[in-house]
Amino acid sequence: MKNTMFKPVIHTALAAAVAAALSACGTIGPNFKAPQAVDTPAYRHAPAAQGQDPQLTQNARLPAEWWTVFGDQTLNGLEQRALHDNPNVRAAAQRLVQAQAQLGVVRAGQLPTVNVQAGVSNQRTSAETSTGLALGHRSIEGNNYTAGLGFSWELDLWGRVRRIVEAADAQALAAQDDRDGVLLMLSSQVATTYWQLRGLDTELAILRNALATRRESQQLIEARFNAGLSNELDVSRTRIERANAEADLHEAQRQRNTLEHALAVLVGASPSTTMIAANADAALPTPPSIPVGLPASLLGQRPDLASSVANLQSFNAQIGVAQGAFYPALSLTGNYGYASESLRNLAQGSARQFSFGPLALSLPIFDAGRNRANLKLSQAKYDEAVANHEARLLTALREVEDALSDVQERQQQGDVQAQAQQAAARALLVAQARYDRGVSTYLDVTDAQRSTLAADRAAAQIRTQRLLAAVSVARALGGGWQQGEPLATIAGPKTK
Repeated sequence: MKNTMFKPVIHTALAAAVAAALSACGTIGPNFKAPQAVDTPAYRHAPAAQGQDPQLTQNARLPAEWWTVFGDQTLNGLEQRALHDNPNVRAAAQRLVQAQAQLGVVRAGQLPTVNVQAGVSNQRTSAETSTGLALGHRSIEGNNYTAGLGFSWELDLWGRVRRIVEAADAQALAAQDDRDGVLLMLSSQVATTYWQLRGLDTELAILRNALATRRESQQLIEARFNAGLSNELDVSRTRIERANAEADLHEAQRQRNTLEHALAVLVGASPSTTMIAANADAALPTPPSIPVGLPASLLGQRPDLASSVANLQSFNAQIGVAQGAFYPALSLTGNYGYASESLRNLAQGSARQFSFGPLALSLPIFDAGRNRANLKLSQAKYDEAVANHEARLLTALREVEDALSDVQERQQQGDVQAQAQQAAARALLVAQARYDRGVSTYLDVTDAQRSTLAADRAAAQIRTQRLLAAVSVARALGGGWQQGEPLATIAGPKTK
């Protein structure tokens, strides 16, 4: 008798075991293939690397804290503050936490759901129903106490749930790469703003010297005019040059104030905070040499491209999810517990109750084309993601070429500008000497002063642009970003 009672249970358990074994045999949908590397053998504007091992060139990378190649302690401190205090970093970290939590929700679907159930009820049946009439016009009333366990499980025969987990896992990885992309963009913005500010400090020093020279010239010409040795036109010219130099100084100071406000916001501080005191003695350094590598390595050196690849994998997995809708779905439910009219008899063996099943099979027959349309939609989304990835890759290559071109041309521009500086300085000495001997008018001195000031400011701006070009190269190459690097864990944990 007992064996007969357990036969359905045994059969159901065997069916579940067979279904679970089958679920591990295959997964529907196409397996993801990473996009191919770039065919371009080398960057067009990359510096010549004669005598270097091609393998070393391929693996050339910046350090994780890439800004340290500039050797500026002030910049290092600003970068660390920004990565810890900038609100956008915290927001990106929370987006990563959300993606990881969503992945945990999806992964839970691979395992059975077990619930504890308990309840109490009071009921009375009608004496006028067919049941009541069969009992001789009597009703049934009383309390019912229940306690037990219930479970449900969708058996992943075809791997549909595994594809859902794969898509969620890829989305969590994309969120991680997006967070790292925020860190890279922020660090490059801090470096760019910092060097722009330092460049303006250099210009301010040049303008202050020029203003001091203009004031001395104005005093000298006015003294000569009062002594009858000069004319009013020369006095007016000196006053004009002094006022122009003072106006340029105020304009440069306005630009510096704007940059300092922007830098404060980047590091998460109030714009009213004084970030960096002006330093007239700090000369702009020579830009560092940035390891470039080969174009093929760009796929693994930029977080935005890594995020794009992760999104591709997610969309590819969604195709498998859509294909799973065409296959049968198998689910199993059951419960085990106790029920009794009396609470004190609830734990008695006679109060035991259980059920295993149904082992339900659902097979789509007619859905008016819904599943086919969803599959076509998933495939179109994947194709769109492929096209978007190719566009991002081309954009990344263009950014690297633009930055490398800037490095080359700015260096050559700086060499030529140095010649202009020397020529302008010599012209000013000659013009001043000729004016002192009375050979020429003060107009020649004024023109020479303008040329010298313009040449000095242009040289300072070119040196600043060379530093900004080095920052652009580092950012375009992905900085020192690597999945799992300590830099990327500043704002939150990495997924594995």
